[in-house]
Amino acid sequence: MRLVPKFLHPDLETFACSFKGHTVPAAEVARLRPEDEGLGMELQSGERLVRCVRCDAWIRMPCPRAAARDVLPPLIEIEVPRRGRALRDVIVLRLIAVDRALHSLVFALIAAALLFLDVNLDFVRAQVQGVLRLLEAGEGQVQAQAAQGFLSGTLRSVLHLQKHALLVLGLTALAYCIVEGVEAVGLWLEKRWAEYLTALATAGLLPFEIHELLDRITVLRLGAFIVNLAILGWLVWVKRLFGVRGGPSEADDLDREALLTRREAPTG
Repeated sequence: MRLVPKFLHPDLETFACSFKGHTVPAAEVARLRPEDEGLGMELQSGERLVRCVRCDAWIRMPCPRAAARDVLPPLIEIEVPRRGRALRDVIVLRLIAVDRALHSLVFALIAAALLFLDVNLDFVRAQVQGVLRLLEAGEGQVQAQAAQGFLSGTLRSVLHLQKHALLVLGLTALAYCIVEGVEAVGLWLEKRWAEYLTALATAGLLPFEIHELLDRITVLRLGAFIVNLAILGWLVWVKRLFGVRGGPSEADDLDREALLTRREAPTG
């Protein structure tokens, strides 16, 4: 019984082939033998019907003029692209990597802004004081006094900024930028250490996110908390971090089993 509607459960193998192209070993050999009919077969028209070992699609194509080898190697030696659970996991891992790359970019912008303020604080204060004088001179003449008061309060807070605090905050944002960037690269390359680093960094931020939610709940804060909690749970459970579910183990080679099972080519 299908628990998830089909439109919410896409065919990831077909999706991957639409970007990377089909993987058809039977299209790269000079001739096909009877025992190769699970991967390809010759047609009377002089063409060839070959099977993609990622998405299982059968494709009609001409016989190669310059084949890479004479016949197919044993099935155990054929390189099978990721499919099924392995393909799903790598897609999720790279989505997390994109999320971390965006975080790294945001922290980089924050660090640049804070360090700019630290270096040019005196100049910024002078400009803010000039703007405040203009606002005070026009007080009572502007209809949007509430907006003016908010702007005035925000600008006055700039005058109370301390260079030491700005430097500390800027360096902290820069450190987060580097950590998030390292996570993004490591996860994209599917490094085990990056999974642990991401899990630890995400777990370390959750108490602060909970504190922020207790202070005031907003859609942005709640969304960020749910996303980070989901990422942490997926990494720990699916990737078997910290010994969960018995720790890392070799996944069942279901894809190889599928290849070893004889599949008839479509007829007609």
